[in-house]
Amino acid sequence: MSFSYFVARRMVRKEKGQERSAARSIVGIAVASIALGLAVMILSVAILTGFKREVSQKVVGFGSHLSIVRHDTNNSFESQPINLRQHFYPSLADEPGILHIQPYATKAGIIKTDSTLQGIVLKGVGPDFDWDFFEGNLTEGQILDTQGERTEGILLSQQTADLLELKLGDAFAMYFIQDPPRARRFELVGIFRSGLEEYDRLYALVDIRHIQKLNDWTEEQVSGFEVLVEDFSQIEEVENRVRDLVAFNYEPGAEKLKVISIRESSSQIFDWLELSDTNVQVILVLMLLVAGINMISGLLILILENTRAIGLFKAMGATNWQVVKVFLFNAGFLVGKGLAWGNAIGLALALGQKRWSWVTLDPESYYVSAVPINLEITHLLLLNGGALLTILAMLLLPSLMVLKVSPAKAIAFE
Repeated sequence: MSFSYFVARRMVRKEKGQERSAARSIVGIAVASIALGLAVMILSVAILTGFKREVSQKVVGFGSHLSIVRHDTNNSFESQPINLRQHFYPSLADEPGILHIQPYATKAGIIKTDSTLQGIVLKGVGPDFDWDFFEGNLTEGQILDTQGERTEGILLSQQTADLLELKLGDAFAMYFIQDPPRARRFELVGIFRSGLEEYDRLYALVDIRHIQKLNDWTEEQVSGFEVLVEDFSQIEEVENRVRDLVAFNYEPGAEKLKVISIRESSSQIFDWLELSDTNVQVILVLMLLVAGINMISGLLILILENTRAIGLFKAMGATNWQVVKVFLFNAGFLVGKGLAWGNAIGLALALGQKRWSWVTLDPESYYVSAVPINLEITHLLLLNGGALLTILAMLLLPSLMVLKVSPAKAIAFE
């Protein structure tokens, strides 16, 4: 055991046995500031990443990560068809980083009931549609069965069902403005609530064969393909690979296609999410500065309180660097204590929110009904390691005050 580490441990034990003093109170405040700062940082990162994950999953649930459509397609829901038989379907799902590919079709219409009417976009899905998102958000009924004959069932959001005063099992008519105008009768078989009110109001799910029939398409024609990727953080890389395969490698005479990322089609939401990163970065910097400044005050108090001991160490032959390390080790023990308490407080609050949803939100403004929490061991390790190294680095300069202490004057110091 080194001299500096041994002395630092003895100083910590001595401080624990001492009665409460002004110096110990200041050091206690410094430790408390570190604990509070780390707890706030843990909560900030957990809430930010949780919020981004929840909202991203909901947006992707309605529109997938990537969409493959005709090159001349605009933002209209009245899309031009492409052939279902493409060289990349369904083999694209076997590419690295890709989970699933599925065809879809969309068409705008108006739902009319006895009391009101509502414009909505029908999203037609087929037998290979991934229902995980809607199954997880289903509040009543069941998902569509598109495996056999064409079903007359429809999935509506809770918000739309309440607006139209519809309940499970109700039948209603939907009208489509085209030449000639057409109508279809659907039966409400499932109700979902995603919390993403803007999208809940917009979409309803039906059998894709209804869209094909309304548009006078064949069973081989669809609006496009949706692609789900394994890792959202790698979406740009996967998008480039899919674009190389789809948009720049098409057969002669086939439709020209393009790839649209969910970041592009829902840019307003993802740009808003990116802005929250800046807020958390400011919080992290401020918490580190407050904790570091308080710890500097505590270290200066420790040096002042142990001036005679510093003189004795130097008189006994200890080098300046050995004495500096005594106080850095001592500060390290205190920082570690603060980090331990900070982890306990931050994790307790985060896990409590995750389990019981203490803090709720307005889903119309924030897209989620409660503050979401995402805890990852990597984030915790980075926060703890970064806080420890940053605070110790801030303490290095004030600890050099030890160099100015004269052994002769320090031993006589009162």
